[in-house]
Amino acid sequence: MNNAKIWLSSPHMGGNEQHYIKEAFDTNWVAPLGPNVTGFEQDLEQFLKDEVHIAALSSGTAAIHLGLVLLGVQAGDEVICQSFTFSASCNPIVYLGATPVFVDSESETWNMCPIALEEAIVDRIKNGKKPKAIIPVHLYGMPFKADEIRAVADKYGIPILEDSAEALGSRYKGRKCGTFGDIAALSFNGNKIITTSGGGALVSHSKKVTDKTVFLATQARDAAPHYQHSEIGYNYRLSNICAGIGRGQMEVLEKHINLRRQMHDFYIDFFKDIEEVCVFSEPNSDYFSNHWLSCIVIDSSKLGKSSVDLRIALEKENIECRPLWKPMHLQPIFEKYPYYGSTISEQLFENGLCLPSGSNLTESDKNRISVALKTFFNIF
Repeated sequence: MNNAKIWLSSPHMGGNEQHYIKEAFDTNWVAPLGPNVTGFEQDLEQFLKDEVHIAALSSGTAAIHLGLVLLGVQAGDEVICQSFTFSASCNPIVYLGATPVFVDSESETWNMCPIALEEAIVDRIKNGKKPKAIIPVHLYGMPFKADEIRAVADKYGIPILEDSAEALGSRYKGRKCGTFGDIAALSFNGNKIITTSGGGALVSHSKKVTDKTVFLATQARDAAPHYQHSEIGYNYRLSNICAGIGRGQMEVLEKHINLRRQMHDFYIDFFKDIEEVCVFSEPNSDYFSNHWLSCIVIDSSKLGKSSVDLRIALEKENIECRPLWKPMHLQPIFEKYPYYGSTISEQLFENGLCLPSGSNLTESDKNRISVALKTFFNIF
């Protein structure tokens, strides 16, 4: 019996990545910058449209960090962040000596709750600290309630740093994620819908902003014949080799999105008659998710089994799965910081699971997943 590892979300090469890498070697563009970086940025700009400008960086975390710097966040400031997310969304707040203020999710998109967001802003202002930025996240590829979040942000004059690390190719009302924020961050980590091995990008509607990003990301070197620095800089630029991988990946991005969505449909079909399981899906036609990860929530009180039980059962079959993100306000390193909302994100964490979702899963992989799920749910 084939018992090879079925991964949650493994890299999926399209085949043309090596062409761009070979070209870089053949022309000796192995130095950090080169034509692949420019080409990759242009590819992303053409894909996102909406007159955006791109600065390719070493990671999505770097994009969030520089985004906060560009928005003027300094030590002692406060930044509102979605609690139900990966720690990379909020770690850069602490890098700068600022304070994260965490906000709960709403149940439809699992993303930042606009009501709790406004409650947090009002209370922080009441306490003498108007937040300097808001970081909502398109979790698992599902767009957040962009119109409602923007309305609250504009009401109080607070910029949005959009974390679109998991949502390349997702859309809200026809507009692509990564274009809603004053600044946005993308990620091309190895498990994302496309990868550059490691990498990310900062997105802005202002070329002035992306030019400043590139300046800061290349050690903030002043225009002088010698090495002169008037600002603190960072080594955050994407390399020409990694950007070559990204150029090849952009050629298969739409295909990868379709395959991820097909995996979501696979789970929709499997669980259609199991009322104790809810597959995370778009709430209405305004939303189009790339379904980077397909997720479920189990009602253990009705089923008599939990998401933990399912995770263990699948792992015994060498099938990787993962609990939903543990909310940041419950993390040991962040539990001392302010939190606004109820227990929605906590309940999702306790009852949810991410299932294998890769665009490179085979029919054999799907059959193994199906058999393992049927065994767990006693379907024969």
